[in-house]
Amino acid sequence: MNKIDIILAGVGGQGILTIATIIGDAAATVGLYLKQAEVHGMSQRGGDVQSNLRLSTEPIYSDLIREGQADMIISMEPMEALRYVACLNSKGKIITSSTPFKNIPNYPDEQALMQELQSLPNVTALPIEDMAKDGGFAKSANVVLLGMAARYLGVLTADQLRQSIANVFKSKGEAVVEANLQAFELGVKAAE
Repeated sequence: MNKIDIILAGVGGQGILTIATIIGDAAATVGLYLKQAEVHGMSQRGGDVQSNLRLSTEPIYSDLIREGQADMIISMEPMEALRYVACLNSKGKIITSSTPFKNIPNYPDEQALMQELQSLPNVTALPIEDMAKDGGFAKSANVVLLGMAARYLGVLTADQLRQSIANVFKSKGEAVVEANLQAFELGVKAAE
């Protein structure tokens, strides 16, 4: 059986559910089983947004990932990545933005936060927002993050994700599709 259990985390408006949509489209296209559970928090006010995403070649009976069972955390925000560390298994990977989204008055000290994150094994943290802005596609930082995670998804290939990016964004026009494909490539290259 091939499977992967992913925690997607971030703050409302950062595009976490778009990442879930792209991965879900790719999974459905290749015939994988998929279960997803979302917690939207106060997304309109910048609250916590989290999704459990489970993909497998065999049937999945629960949409929730048990503590200590996640294979990966994909997070748009470093504090949100740390919030779900207890969900990771011993070989689990964290793919995250290194740029804090300070949406609360008592946001932790940035240096201490990054030290804690970097003390964990299997962490890739990059300034995806700056990377997306410098690449000319500032609204696609979430797709840069997906590109960073692509090599670790196992049950899906980068080409399958590229096709799903085109599928998900096609109604927004060719320019939006192309910007998101470029953002994905930037993330793929950055994770190499």
